[in-house]
Amino acid sequence: MSMGDRQGLPLPQRTYSLHIVLVGASHPGNLGAICRSMLNYGFASLRLVNPVCSPDDIEARNRAKHAGRILDSCQVYDSLEDATSDCSLTVGTSGKREIGTKTTFRHFMYPWEFAERLEDFTESVSLVFGEEGKGLSTDDLGLCDFLVTLPTWEGYPIANLSHAVNTCVYELHRTTVHSKQGSDPGIPDIVPLERSLNPTLKSILQQGIMEMGQALPGNDDRKHSFSHNLRRGIMRSMPTEDEATRLIGGILDATTALQYVAGNSEWRSKRRRKITRNEEE
Repeated sequence: MSMGDRQGLPLPQRTYSLHIVLVGASHPGNLGAICRSMLNYGFASLRLVNPVCSPDDIEARNRAKHAGRILDSCQVYDSLEDATSDCSLTVGTSGKREIGTKTTFRHFMYPWEFAERLEDFTESVSLVFGEEGKGLSTDDLGLCDFLVTLPTWEGYPIANLSHAVNTCVYELHRTTVHSKQGSDPGIPDIVPLERSLNPTLKSILQQGIMEMGQALPGNDDRKHSFSHNLRRGIMRSMPTEDEATRLIGGILDATTALQYVAGNSEWRSKRRRKITRNEEE
């Protein structure tokens, strides 16, 4: 399925509505990249406050790729107050590390804590980002209920605008994946959140490893050492049930081949996978 064909999938369902608000956006490339990050993680509401660049800029469109629909539907406002008037929570962002009396003005939390706070929130939220190279003004910061900051290196704390947006929406989406994977068609389900084997499958895997070790040439110590190390190596990787099933099939094939080469009749009487007459010859 191509990317264009996947656009019909629903966005992830969340208890809250998120609006990304950009104040004074001036670089069309960043604007397009932000749209792409937003749609990558299932967010589609963008609001622009006094933008310096246009949503129709060709660079913005090129950088947005398949997220051009966000540029099509974005709303433009004259003030941050207007852009957030329908939101129950207004969260600003800043990378500045103030000291002294200014510290209390910036009530920070990290993106993952912000994401956790929103898990059960049921209203509209605006996440506000300032202009590239300037950030939010003191007045705009004063309109925010609290601020989120990235845990960047103290020696160079200010991140690119599109990178900052990407980090925040990623953390929000990560929390959604943890809570809704398997129950929301808009959430990827290809990677299991928990890696475990049921006892029956684990027993079959261990038996296969033991039989493979016994089929090896050499003394009992070598066979036991091989089986022990292979079992520990596989289990240390915490395979999924699908991975374990595939490993079992390969181990059984290898065991059958070792028994056949060694002239061990068990390859014929106890093999679990069919071998053609040509293979027997």
